[in-house]
Amino acid sequence: MRDLLITLVVIIGCFYTLKKPYVGVLLWSWLSYMNPHRLAYGFAYDMPFAQIAALTLFVAMIISSYEKQFPVRNIIVVWVLFIIWMGITTLNAYFPEDALEYYIRIVKIQLIVFITMVLITDMKKLRHLIWVIVLSIGYFSVKGGVFTVLTAGSHRVFGPSYSFISDNNHLAIAVLMTIPLMVYLRQTTDKHWLKHVLSFFIISSLFTVIGSQSRGAFLAIIIVGFFYWIKSDRKIMISIFLFIIGGSILSFMPESWYMRMNTIENYDEDSSAMGRINAWEYAFNAANDQFFGVGLNSWSLETFLLYAPNPTDVHAAHSIYFSVLADHGWLGLFLFLLI
Repeated sequence: MRDLLITLVVIIGCFYTLKKPYVGVLLWSWLSYMNPHRLAYGFAYDMPFAQIAALTLFVAMIISSYEKQFPVRNIIVVWVLFIIWMGITTLNAYFPEDALEYYIRIVKIQLIVFITMVLITDMKKLRHLIWVIVLSIGYFSVKGGVFTVLTAGSHRVFGPSYSFISDNNHLAIAVLMTIPLMVYLRQTTDKHWLKHVLSFFIISSLFTVIGSQSRGAFLAIIIVGFFYWIKSDRKIMISIFLFIIGGSILSFMPESWYMRMNTIENYDEDSSAMGRINAWEYAFNAANDQFFGVGLNSWSLETFLLYAPNPTDVHAAHSIYFSVLADHGWLGLFLFLLI
């Protein structure tokens, strides 16, 4: 039944995309953020729905009389330069075939983002897109928050299988990036029942971030909360809210969670933390030796033997900054930071 329902939604969405191209952006976003086909159990599970939506969107862009005007801003110029630079580093990658495969996937995503900027031209369409993102990620953040409460935080929360947010760290950062969008929608709606629903979304999402047991996300949520407090004009009320919610969540979590978070301070006693530091030093050394970096998808034993202090401890950086540094060199990191 799920397979048929998802397929029907995609077919209807593609039909409307041909009439109103911006609907294709919403459809592709739903398929890419939520991965609803991964919640099915039949033929829809492996269907390339996102590719179908993207192809329909491209066709709609070609045949539509919709006015197409690409915004030209300084940030977009730097963004294009960064994409071009990633292509150059791919040509000089340590594993060029693997890097090219990864780069093609990146370019496909960037093309949709460019089309999004062309088609999402007013606040109504932008709010539709924000709602799609909030509901897509919110499905997992609300479910994860409820799961964390029901299990008393004794299990980690993960995202949908075979997706960009399947890992607990990736899910946590996606939820953290979505919470401000939930706050925005709550602040800009006049419907009281919807404000209550979004409040439930926000609180559940906070439980999901904590329940993911991601140490990086724990630090990030403190920083996000502090930033929100600085930007707020009702600091006393926000302080009380953060104190109550934060205290409730922290008092709720089991001892195993505190033991894991304690490794942030005692990082030298944790193999995972030391592995990440080893990966960061690897990135620094690789960028110093290779002007173009070592290329995408190159974090392996072969490259760690060349540049890592502990060459056999192969770890992902768990840091977009060090990942960019290793993959694309110092110039790549400069462009990324400039964005």
